[in-house]
Amino acid sequence: MIMKLVLLWVLGLWSVSGIDLSRSESFLSYLDEEVTVSPGSTTTLIVPLTLIQGAASKGAVCLDGTLPGYHLHRGFGSGANSWVIHLEGGGWCNTIRSCVFRKTTRRGSSKFMEKSINFTGILSNKAEENPDFYNWNRVRVRYCDGASFAGEGQNEANKLYFRGQRIWLAAMEELMAKGMQNANQALLSGCSAGGLASILHCDEFKNLFLETTKVKCLSDAGLFLDATDVAGGHTLRDMYEGVVTLQGVQKNLPSTCTSQKDPTSCFFPQNLVSNVKTPMFLLNAAYDAWQVDQSLIPSLADPHGLWRACKTDRSHCNSSQIQFFQGTKCSMP
Repeated sequence: MIMKLVLLWVLGLWSVSGIDLSRSESFLSYLDEEVTVSPGSTTTLIVPLTLIQGAASKGAVCLDGTLPGYHLHRGFGSGANSWVIHLEGGGWCNTIRSCVFRKTTRRGSSKFMEKSINFTGILSNKAEENPDFYNWNRVRVRYCDGASFAGEGQNEANKLYFRGQRIWLAAMEELMAKGMQNANQALLSGCSAGGLASILHCDEFKNLFLETTKVKCLSDAGLFLDATDVAGGHTLRDMYEGVVTLQGVQKNLPSTCTSQKDPTSCFFPQNLVSNVKTPMFLLNAAYDAWQVDQSLIPSLADPHGLWRACKTDRSHCNSSQIQFFQGTKCSMP
């Protein structure tokens, strides 16, 4: 049985805090969730980075060949045997050029990752901020592969390692050894590209545990749609096809989907969620700001700027433009 919770936000949600939606070329590949570091803060929990020392021997490395990592803060009290695993987001890379650039950032190399980060939101240790999970073991797995923890391959000429699936396995193996194997309940969550990863790996996560362990998954802003843009093109599908092909993702996609559809289609959550057996919660905006700007109305699909005012401010949309958005919303699973 699949348990889904879909939260639909109103049409007015057009901006993402801290992200400039006017960027075009690289923004599609580098959508990110915020990582904050405030060393001087006395109120926010700061958690150090742990590199997975045994990962290299398994070939589980970031795009540039460096070790992957995570941040772990131990649970206590009633949450000592409960775990939240949060998969970091940060877009994708779909070409050699974009992956070569990505490996010079924290999204492709642990050399550039923050050595410590703030734990807030679902990772906070404050009961007033995070009443359900504040005393659980809370983990943020860093994202440095560019294919939602699902790639398998490499490009020797450019020294690129597409090892997302191996990173996922190495991280889970290490966390199980650090006590997660004894969990009485566990939640796999992720945001953006990490939200897609939480869907892809949900049943794998469940299978790590005994039948008595209560396991659920949460995808936050990870429901990327195979939508038609305003010019009749398929911007996100074209991008995903590059990710799947370049990084060898097809090897790790669910056979329940690939037996019926092409690999690129099986990278879209709308074609995956119906076959996920583990209880899953889907949290997504009805009019997601990033998908509006980069998938539905990318700059190349609107060369004359006819949609520019509308996608910036909903009050400037005409009736046909509003109808287009409503049709897209209705296509959500």
